[in-house]
Amino acid sequence: MAKGHRSQIKRERNAQKDTRPSAKLSYARVSVQKACFVLDAIRGKDVQTALGILEYNPRYASSLIKKLLESAIANAENNNGMNTENLYVAECFANKGPTMKRVKPRAQGRAYRIEKRMSHITIVLDEKK
Repeated sequence: MAKGHRSQIKRERNAQKDTRPSAKLSYARVSVQKACFVLDAIRGKDVQTALGILEYNPRYASSLIKKLLESAIANAENNNGMNTENLYVAECFANKGPTMKRVKPRAQGRAYRIEKRMSHITIVLDEKK
């Protein structure tokens, strides 16, 4: 357990905080596996290339991730004062969210469970050195 005054503990925790610009989409109605197909395509790319990839990607998740990437770019520009030409996608990942459980009637009075999965998608940008 951490020792010291509460303000000191908070100060130490905030010193370790990641200062890179990021954006997070919680409870996205797309499964983690489907979101990761799109995220793998843009990981490590500069933001202009990533936006181009997302624009012409036919998957549903690409429209969600495109809006999220634009939000992360705006955060970098307005909050951190970074230049958009030097930005690239440092990290992007999707974590599992809650699952909505639904029931579908089937033959002979049976009921099958339908699982509608959700995910939490995060994009972290960084400047090229």
